[in-house]
Amino acid sequence: MAEQRGRSETDQPSGLRRPWSRSERPLPRLVLRPLQDFLHTEASSGILLVLAAVVALAWANLAAGSYDRVWHTRLTVGLGRWMIEEDLRHWINDAAMALFFFVVGLEIKRELISGELRDPRALVLPALAALGGMLVPALVFLAINPGDVASRGWAIPMATDIAFAVGVLSVVGRGSPPGLKLFLLTFAIIDDIGAILVIAVFYAGSISFVALGIAAALLVVMIVFRRMNVRAGAVYLILGIGVWLAVFESGVHATIAGVLLAFVTPAVAFQRPRAVTEEARRVADETSDHPAPADSDAHHWLHLARLSRETVSPLVRLEEALHPWTSYVIVPLFALANAGVRITGDGFQSPTSLRVGFGVVVGLVLGKVMGVSLGAFVATRLGAHLPTGVVWRQMIGVAAIGGIGFTVSLFIANLAYTDETLLHAAKLGILVGSLISGIAGSVLIARAHR
Repeated sequence: MAEQRGRSETDQPSGLRRPWSRSERPLPRLVLRPLQDFLHTEASSGILLVLAAVVALAWANLAAGSYDRVWHTRLTVGLGRWMIEEDLRHWINDAAMALFFFVVGLEIKRELISGELRDPRALVLPALAALGGMLVPALVFLAINPGDVASRGWAIPMATDIAFAVGVLSVVGRGSPPGLKLFLLTFAIIDDIGAILVIAVFYAGSISFVALGIAAALLVVMIVFRRMNVRAGAVYLILGIGVWLAVFESGVHATIAGVLLAFVTPAVAFQRPRAVTEEARRVADETSDHPAPADSDAHHWLHLARLSRETVSPLVRLEEALHPWTSYVIVPLFALANAGVRITGDGFQSPTSLRVGFGVVVGLVLGKVMGVSLGAFVATRLGAHLPTGVVWRQMIGVAAIGGIGFTVSLFIANLAYTDETLLHAAKLGILVGSLISGIAGSVLIARAHR
């Protein structure tokens, strides 16, 4: 039995020992590994978002007082005379979501450098689809809410929630051509770029150019340090916090700091793999499997560990490290703090709030599918081709799934409205519109398969 257990904990070809989580013991095998496998599925983050939204809705409607008390709890962070005081919801929306937009920015930069966005010819179809998917929903919303305070929410139905959309397609689109998912991912990423620009340009407050200048100067310092080969993470962390504080004070929404920091993050590794491989061989030749005393040659392996880490670019390392935190902690927490809408008739007593909610639903459900489909059609008239094996019914289904706005739509709603009645109407419209879009897209893709 001991021999069997030892063999199960060792990868025979290389002699590397498995970690406890990959062993055949009951707890890892029955609990931990299934959980890890679930978290590695594309639908997992979307499922967690759904659970967080359901909990928020139940909490807000069954115990509204405690829901409001928790998220309106004040939290002050300061040093001497310098301090920031916000409630928990604003700390999540302004600070934690800056980390989310930082990861989004890293993904966009990676796609621009080495992914689907690097080839201009391959971009025509998803770019025009994304453009149509932003313009048409906004125009639909403005047609329903012209010319008053309600019109500030015109950007709410523009957004596509990548986690939700990809999760739905992964569940209902099994067996679909690979190009269908690639199309969804690409137009959703371009959609994110549009949402970031909209937030920066149209939802900024009064601008402090002094604060923006400080943010720009700190970003330049980061670029200079990078060119000087400064690699200390603590230095960049301090500078990054400084950029966030400057943008926070500038009147531009603080989350834009995350995007700016992403675009100055190096996308090239510090070390060449071949050089590190040669150093690894040297270290292996000079060290022993059983040093005496123990760890007497640890400095060699720590040196090699640092070099190995630097064969991966900071962009990929940060994306790999932060993506689980944003997907499984920050975004569900954002949904928990913002999706708690009390479902009563009071929010729709005024014609304005009714129009806001209706405009969001129609924009997400009809505007998105019309816009994405129209943009894709125009692209094909200009010479672009549908992905291999994909038919128009599948494209229309993916366009419908693109109407799942949720995270970014809720985020924009918080920026657009200060009136609680209009904000609640917009949030309820986002939840209803996203639900209808998800169901409609699932049905269309399932029927296209049949």
